Amino acid sequence: MPSPTDVIVCTTCRPAGASRELPADGELLFEAVQVAQLEDDTGAWAQVRVRGVACLSSCGRACSVAFQAPGKHTFVFGDLKPDEETARHVLECGAMHARASDGMLNRNERPARLKSGIVARLPPFVA
Repeated sequence: MPSPTDVIVCTTCRPAGASRELPADGELLFEAVQVAQLEDDTGAWAQVRVRGVACLSSCGRACSVAFQAPGKHTFVFGDLKPDEETARHVLECGAMHARASDGMLNRNERPARLKSGIVARLPPFVA
């Protein structure tokens, strides 16, 4: 069984100039990912743990998410839309990351909404 992947959603992401009176787009994406995971009855995303963080420091690339797991590459993506389709694609990509022994997410195999928008790919942490 693959090791779990943490999908980290920046909950404070918002486009430049967006009103601070409205919920942040990052919060909306985080909620959409949580709902999509709860509504899944196939178990396809069982190895994906979703959590929100206050900032991923990619403010110019809102909305952003990261995929990480011990011993695997970490990926950060930005420019994501806070909607249901993106939420499903984030979970699909998280499942791909969990299945990959090294965490590599090949561009041609990623879901459509994550084929672009890459902010960073970090090598696995070495102790």
